[in-house]
Amino acid sequence: QVQLVESGGGLVQAGGSLRLSCTASGRTFSIYAMGWFRQAPGKEREFVAAVNWSGGSTYYADSVKGRFTLSRDVPKSTVALQMNSLKPEDTAVYYCAAKPGYYRLYSDARGYDFWGQGTQVTVSS
Repeated sequence: QVQLVESGGGLVQAGGSLRLSCTASGRTFSIYAMGWFRQAPGKEREFVAAVNWSGGSTYYADSVKGRFTLSRDVPKSTVALQMNSLKPEDTAVYYCAAKPGYYRLYSDARGYDFWGQGTQVTVSS
């Protein structure tokens, strides 16, 4: 099992920045990738970004490319999502997730077996 704890959400004005962090514990050696997903009220959960744990390659949704940056710290089992130029449509609950295998695309939530509790991000206009 892998446990994930997120932090860093909050309220920010449009154009502002927030940094989300996620720390993994437990069987962290089993992690193949870690990702962030978000879910706005009344909408499906959607992919935001992911990072391959060993190689460090990153993947982003088109809606956040150029604004969000995902980084990892393997010794600390932590990922950080730096979110800049935030827009009201970025408002959602953001979830950290861990993917134990290479099956399924990084953007497919079904490939992630472990999830954090979520952290609220609210961007005011």
